[in-house]
Amino acid sequence: MFGLGLPELIVIFVIALVVFGPKKLPELGKALGKGIAEFKRATEEVKQTIETEVRSAEDQINMAKLKTDIEAVEADLLSDGTSRAAKTAPNADGAPGAAGSESTAAQDAKEKGTDAYGKS
Repeated sequence: MFGLGLPELIVIFVIALVVFGPKKLPELGKALGKGIAEFKRATEEVKQTIETEVRSAEDQINMAKLKTDIEAVEADLLSDGTSRAAKTAPNADGAPGAAGSESTAAQDAKEKGTDAYGKS
């Protein structure tokens, strides 16, 4: 991680032993270990919080995109429904409108006795 090898660690340990003494060294090692463990726990918590926020933002973006897609499809269906009604409405002489006849899907549905969604 920091490029410390075994010789460097031995030198650090010897200096710590001389400075703090043999009685304090185990207590310092224990405190250092607890500090490192707490630091790891805190960084993991921050990481999870960030991931949660990113997922939440992605979900909001996806929901907004889905909403606009649904609104676009809904608008297409509404505009398509009015144009189909105009095409199949009878003319003044009673003949079908500009389309001349119903769509093949509507004819197939009538023959099967179901509506356009396959329901009877």
